[in-house]
Amino acid sequence: MISSVFFDLDGTLADTAPDLAAALNQVLHEQGKATLPMESIRPSVSLGGNAMVKLAFSIEEDDPEFDGLRIRFLDIYQQRLHQDTHVFPGIDEVLDYLEGKKMTWGVVTNKPEWLTNPVMDQLKLSQRAACIISGDTTEYSKPHPGSMLHACEVAQCAPETSLYIGDALRDIEAGRAAGMKTLTADYGYIANDENPDEWNADGSISKPEDIIDWLKKENDSV
Repeated sequence: MISSVFFDLDGTLADTAPDLAAALNQVLHEQGKATLPMESIRPSVSLGGNAMVKLAFSIEEDDPEFDGLRIRFLDIYQQRLHQDTHVFPGIDEVLDYLEGKKMTWGVVTNKPEWLTNPVMDQLKLSQRAACIISGDTTEYSKPHPGSMLHACEVAQCAPETSLYIGDALRDIEAGRAAGMKTLTADYGYIANDENPDEWNADGSISKPEDIIDWLKKENDSV
């Protein structure tokens, strides 16, 4: 039976795109370039800051200007990272359900700790989570399973009784490699040219509340 649930942060647990997009557009404005609409930025959020800078400026990481733009982007984001960020509708109900069932839950994200922890604090979830594993907590980040296995160690649970939920291919790959069940969060930051059906997750959800239904069916079948 599934007794532990772990979430990706950006695009699964919390809608961080508004603050990230605002920070990216501020850098574009400072550089004298046209800003981008949310629908263009949103799919890149789960891929991380480097992907967002690449999208905005059409440059690669070996470009001499890349590091400066990335640092400026993250500096602006750090200053406003909780201004418009909130958990997705339905997440509160899911966490209440998990806690009511005495199920462990936590976060495993590729976001660095210096950004992850303030977001979790602002959402008032830091003390409720059994673990918060960031991209730099362990030697490897997703899609490597190391952060997933570390989460299980911290939360004192087993991968085979755990579920990981994310909105990117690397989330599903990491969860599967760790021996967890996986769900794709279809409401997250998924690009139009991506096909989550090809990710080989154990299921998908169109809204957070679907997690509860999935868990009931999965555990009742055991």
